[in-house]
Amino acid sequence: MDELNGKMIACQILITGLIARVANEQGDPLRFLTDFRDEIKAVVKGVNIAGMDNTDGVRSVAQATVDELFSLMKPPSSD
Repeated sequence: MDELNGKMIACQILITGLIARVANEQGDPLRFLTDFRDEIKAVVKGVNIAGMDNTDGVRSVAQATVDELFSLMKPPSSD
C-alpha cells in the first residue's frame, strides 16, 4: 500500500508540474488554471463509476484530490 501511495504522490507531482508548465506558456496563466480546474472537476463529477455500492464516497475523494492538486500551485511571481 505504501508503494501505491508513493506512486500516486509522484503522479500528482508530475501532473502538477506539467499543468504549471503549460499554464506558464499561456497569456493568462491564472485564467488557464481556473478553466482547467473547472473542466477537471466537471469530468470527476460526471464520470461513471461502476461496480461499487457507494460511488459518492469515491467521487468525494476524487474531488478532494483535484482540490489538493490545484492548491499546490501558486500564482506566478511578479518578478
